Amino acid sequence: MSVAQSDAELAKDALGGSEAAYRELVTRYATPAVNFIHRFTRDRALAEDLAQEGFLRVYQRLKTYDAERKFSSWFFQVLRNITIDYLRVNRLPTSSLDALEEEGHRAAVIDRESASPEQAAEQSELAVVMSAALAKIRPEYREVVVLRYQEGLTQPEIAEILGMPSGTVKTYLHRARKELAEILSESGWNTNV
Repeated sequence: MSVAQSDAELAKDALGGSEAAYRELVTRYATPAVNFIHRFTRDRALAEDLAQEGFLRVYQRLKTYDAERKFSSWFFQVLRNITIDYLRVNRLPTSSLDALEEEGHRAAVIDRESASPEQAAEQSELAVVMSAALAKIRPEYREVVVLRYQEGLTQPEIAEILGMPSGTVKTYLHRARKELAEILSESGWNTNV
């Protein structure tokens, strides 16, 4: 039975020329990379393109990775920089959530086998409301919420990615949760923050 290599070990092997090690890193981070970027661009194809650019940049800058740091923190910092650079140059078109829903787009994937029709409808409605609520909060709050709750990063990891003190991340998360609760409450959702 083989033991899976850590991200740091794979990065070291990839830097040493191992294509298999780099492929494994791409496999591990492909979905999280696209999801992370998609949260900001709201365009799956664009997120995939920017993620590919991110993997290229990671490969080109692999020698700058410090194995003492968590690879995912460094990786998401690279993705964040690429996404911000893109968004500074290109304004993204906006879409009405109602119009998207009418066209058949769903905000969340529901496990239809285990969820009752009522639960599935409520989850879908909450996903739409939450997506709209996230769009209303300050971008820096949205960024920490996505990194914390979608990507599962810790406050120190988020602080490292965003280049800010951990206390600021904690404050942003608190304020974001408060703003989201207010928005959700105004939409008729019972929230307890």
